[in-house]
Amino acid sequence: MTDKEKLRLDKYLWSIRLFKTRRLATDACNDNRVKYQEESAKPGKNVHLGDIYDVRTEGRKWRIKVTGLLHTRLKYEEAVKYYTDLTPPEELEKAKVQAASFYSGKRLSKIGRPTKKERRNLDGFMDGDNVPDENL
Repeated sequence: MTDKEKLRLDKYLWSIRLFKTRRLATDACNDNRVKYQEESAKPGKNVHLGDIYDVRTEGRKWRIKVTGLLHTRLKYEEAVKYYTDLTPPEELEKAKVQAASFYSGKRLSKIGRPTKKERRNLDGFMDGDNVPDENL
């Protein structure tokens, strides 16, 4: 086997863009979140064509089949050509439901703390000095 035919699992998972950094891919392997034939896969395991891996990332679970060895990180459109996504449809549905209920942290409009203009109008109303705008 030549050097071009050898490819570490962590490097492969990083290069096909399942993980943002190679360190995250290595940590996933060490934390038993990457499985090969129902057993945890080490980050140094050699990847071969036809291998099927179960990978848990933060966003979802993947089941991928290796269709090509990718040694460098390419743009997403190119990287997807090096694996086949075999993820069951029910897992994809879970990911969609989870994404729909994602909380962005941004406050909804007209809910919560009043704006500066609303505070001025409330203060004026409470003091009896002036009547608040009709635009509220």
